[in-house]
Amino acid sequence: MTKKIVALALALCMLLGVSAAMAEKLTVTYWDDNFNGNALRAAAEDYKANVDPEFELELVLVSGSSDVENSVTTAGSSGDFSNLSDIVLFQDHWIQRFVSDYPAAWLDLEDAGINWDDFGAEKLSYSVVGGKHYGVPVDNGTSIMAYRVDILEQCGYKIEDMKGITWDKFLEIGKEVYAKTGKALLSMDGSGNDLPYMMMQAEGESQFKDGKAFIAGNEKLTRIITLLCDMVKEHVLILANDWTGYTNETIQQDQVAGVFNGNWIIPTMSQVADNAGKWQITTIPTLDGGEGYAANGGSSLYVTSNCKNPELAKKFLAYTFGGSMKTYDEALLKGGVIGCCLSAAKSEVYSAGVPFFNGQAVYSDIVEMGSHVPIVEQNDYHYTVRQYIGNAIQNILNGAEVGAALQEAQELIDFAMEQ
Repeated sequence: MTKKIVALALALCMLLGVSAAMAEKLTVTYWDDNFNGNALRAAAEDYKANVDPEFELELVLVSGSSDVENSVTTAGSSGDFSNLSDIVLFQDHWIQRFVSDYPAAWLDLEDAGINWDDFGAEKLSYSVVGGKHYGVPVDNGTSIMAYRVDILEQCGYKIEDMKGITWDKFLEIGKEVYAKTGKALLSMDGSGNDLPYMMMQAEGESQFKDGKAFIAGNEKLTRIITLLCDMVKEHVLILANDWTGYTNETIQQDQVAGVFNGNWIIPTMSQVADNAGKWQITTIPTLDGGEGYAANGGSSLYVTSNCKNPELAKKFLAYTFGGSMKTYDEALLKGGVIGCCLSAAKSEVYSAGVPFFNGQAVYSDIVEMGSHVPIVEQNDYHYTVRQYIGNAIQNILNGAEVGAALQEAQELIDFAMEQ
């Protein structure tokens, strides 16, 4: 009997040991190993070193964000969430739809102990559904307006002269830059059409209103589209055919003196080593003058209903991406990931001058800018609208009247949204 009791005790100890080991482990699905992967590894190392030496984070790499979306769709459609990781990385522009469509797939983070006031309201607006927080921000999508200060100086301008200007003034300066240097002041991926959305957000306006597309009759959007077409005609804006043309041909082949996009564009800019020290950033021009702020892209981490240890997941996210300077510093240094937490971005790493940007402390500046980005109405048809607005721009450049082109875009979008 004694031997049986001892054997049972040993078996129980072994079982508890295995359970304890399993309890210290989390899995997370993500994409882009050099970017998101390095940020996640930085967080895991930080948590393991400073909170729990037994902690382990298993990284599940997929080829792109669509793989995560497809896995959630499959799980939600079948009602079987057993194949989902404990945590998934999800694009900000898509999460509202997926939480609404598959509410059983997610756990909210209301009791995670995160100081949500330490993040920009616009960034959090994507991951708040029904008044509850579901996601912890990872990468900061705040847009930068970057200029080649050496080229501006050739034309008699400084970076300070570009702060708070109107888009009409930008066009005027762009004409001078092209005339004197042969460079455009801006470029855009004609297949992605980032600029209209960001320019509208800097105005505090959206391309949607009350759940519907708001294209025809949208006074500010009409002004912006007219302005962009004028920029193309005046060689102030290069409208590239696709993403490769935008990044490789206009930016990396040194065809532009300005870059306006989410700050994730910085690694692309940095590929041109000869331009180190020649760039600086400031706020975005606006239609009537004043400093504009916008964002483009970004993602957050979400705990799924399949999580084996929700409390551990919440503690891990709250400690790391919820505000740890160590996580933020290492994610930036190793992966180029600029975080979103205002207090964590006050570290020496974030506040240091960046040689590529002429010694400007751009990382802390970007996080600060992110706190001013206005919340505008979002919609699941975000990318569809961008496609049809891009088509309208091409039609206008080919001779169509602005109002007629936007009306056609409105009708096409309305049809797509009704299907």
